Amino acid sequence: MRRLFPVTEETAPRAAAGGPHVEGAGGAAAQAGSARGEGREWSLAELAAAYAYPETAQGAPQPWLRANMVSSLDGAAQHEGRSQPLSSAADMRIFGTLRALADVVLVGAETVRQEGYRPARVRTEFAAARAAAGQDPVPAVAIVSASLELDFSLPLFTSPLVPTLLLTGATAAPDRIAAAERAGARVLVAGEGAGVEPVRAIRALAGLGHTRLLTEGGPRLLGQLIAADVLDELCLTLSPTLTAGGAQRIAGGPSVAVPHRFALASLLEEDGFLFGRYRRP
Repeated sequence: MRRLFPVTEETAPRAAAGGPHVEGAGGAAAQAGSARGEGREWSLAELAAAYAYPETAQGAPQPWLRANMVSSLDGAAQHEGRSQPLSSAADMRIFGTLRALADVVLVGAETVRQEGYRPARVRTEFAAARAAAGQDPVPAVAIVSASLELDFSLPLFTSPLVPTLLLTGATAAPDRIAAAERAGARVLVAGEGAGVEPVRAIRALAGLGHTRLLTEGGPRLLGQLIAADVLDELCLTLSPTLTAGGAQRIAGGPSVAVPHRFALASLLEEDGFLFGRYRRP
């Protein structure tokens, strides 16, 4: 893993001072790469520091919603309906780190079905940090679903360490709400009609103390969050793959009236995969 951006002030001095002198541009580049961590796997603690949620001002913590998505070089968010074929070992380490930092993982119902979602698992490497931050041992999973047509016999409902949350609209079928609650899920109404309103969803989760929010899509949900202007940060893995076909982009749905401009916060690289973080400017 190596950091491409931001370039820290230590990079050039460390490259010049460290190790034996190597002639030529290639040697300088190699030493600079070593100073940025090239050629070794970053520890989970280093990844956690690189992806830490922003510090909040004194007073009531404000919710911060980040998305974590992967895209191929030609813009596909999935291959044959799943994101895993676009991923890598480094991508999965970052995926696990982002989950370990979050209070809650927000996901669309179709992604739960397609990706075979399971409850978040305890990561012993993060246990002390989560306890110190007042977090549960694992993040809750919050599913956005208008119909609540979900298989409540899945481990996501039968064996989570913290109850799974369901976000739905006020007109959701009472029998489906009852079935979800019997399965141990907590149902939150976050919309006046059948659908979920993103602003109300974020407010409902924050009301439970979940202010460090992570969404893993899918594309339809991410598109809704973008359209509602509630997304604060996008963590995007650019996979060095080409898929062609008709796969979805990372965000779908109607376009926004004016494109939302985000600023690059950091850029990492490993094995040709680029890991970018983009934030509201």
